[in-house]
This record gives sequence, structure tokens and C-alpha cells, in this order.
Amino acid sequence: MTTHRIGLVVPSSNVTVETEVPALLGRHDGGRFSFHSSRMRMHQVSPEELRAMNAQRERCVDELVDAGVDAVLYACLVALMAQGPGEHQRTEAAVTAQFASAGQRPAVLSSAGALVEGLAALGARRIALVTPYLRPLAEQVVAYLESEGITVLDWAALEVGDNAEVGCIPGDRVMRAARGLDLSGADALVISACVQMPSLDLIEPAEAEFGIPVLSAATAGAFTLLRHLGLPPVLPGAGRLLSADRASVATQ
Repeated sequence: MTTHRIGLVVPSSNVTVETEVPALLGRHDGGRFSFHSSRMRMHQVSPEELRAMNAQRERCVDELVDAGVDAVLYACLVALMAQGPGEHQRTEAAVTAQFASAGQRPAVLSSAGALVEGLAALGARRIALVTPYLRPLAEQVVAYLESEGITVLDWAALEVGDNAEVGCIPGDRVMRAARGLDLSGADALVISACVQMPSLDLIEPAEAEFGIPVLSAATAGAFTLLRHLGLPPVLPGAGRLLSADRASVATQ
């Protein structure tokens, strides 16, 4: 069986994406994966630190070139969305070109682009979302999604600026924030618009409680990785986006 090498470009203070994405893909029936990370220094989730973090991208990509990965996920959603509309496409194109210059052509993805792709796969045009960010950055995430043609009906910002603390936000706090949203008319709920804010244990209980599809930056990332590797994007216990029912409808 082929082992698919997954490259992850992550903030140095992120401890969640390297837990949740492998946990998700480890559920895949028929796929085998290994994970290889390169880290960009970032601790405070601020515009200044996000820009400084993005400036480290080329070094990180060079390190993953050495690993010969089959797919790479630029795993910091807000770092791209805070740079303005279309940034995930520009970054993915730049990373693709850097790999191509080394004679490699992995699937190049980003958490920001994955969330947009995951919502499109669900047919979700009107959404609500929970973010861990300080309000000004959360507003930029909302504006970014709306620039992609997605209407954000309601949203919550948990106002956590320390990225290490984001990784420790308890699930009951996230669920309380979700319960405070007006979900009337929403096609989907993004319960964690951040790969650092833990979400896996919340997806299916939230779908059962709210009666709409629920996804996170992590489940969207897993979905796009599988899709772009040519593997069925089906994982048990990961919500409607990764369900066999959704996949069968999408292929009809």
C-alpha cells in the first residue's frame, strides 16, 4: 500500500493541527499517510506576527521539498485571510511554483482555501462561524469569506490573542459560543475557523444538536487533502462534509 507523505507548514506555537489532521486521516479506509512538518515562528495572533510568520514560508517549503511530500497544507487560516481577498490562491500558486522549480508537483493546499472548498462541497452559501481570534482579525476572516461569495449570517470571536492559549480552549466554551449564534437560515456552521482551536470532538455532537452540517478548519483540511490526492473524501465520525452519503451524492 502506498504511503502518502503529507507536508504541513504550521505556526511554531500550533500543537493542534499535527494532532487533528493525522487523527482524521488515520480513519481513512485504504489510505496510509505520514506527516512531515516545518514551522514558522509565531506566538501572538496579531497582524504584525502573522506577516512576519508568512515571510518564513520559503524556508519552510524548501524543507518540505527535501522530504519529497505528495501534498502540502499551509496550515494557518488567519495568516492568509488577514492579507486580503484571494490570498490563499496567491500563496498556493507561489508554493506550487517553488516546488516546481525543484522538479516536484505535490498537491498544494491551504487551510484558508480548504475551508472555502469544503463549504462549496456542502453547497453552503450562508453560514455561521466561531473563531478564537481578537475581534479585528475575526472581522477580516468574515470579510474574506464574504469576498468568496459566502454570506456570514452570524459569528463569534472568543478574543484569544495568545496562540498557545488557543490550543487549550475547552470544547464547552466553543459550544456555548455556537449556541449563542443565530443559525436561522444557515446552511452550515464552522465551529472552529482555526486549525489551532480543537474541534474534532465537537463536530458530530454539534451536528446532532443544531441539525445542520458542521465543519472546522481541520475537517476541511482533511477533506481537501483526500480530494486532491485522488482518494475518497470519506472519514467516519467527522461530520457531513466527510460522510459517505455526501460523497455518493457528489459523484452522481
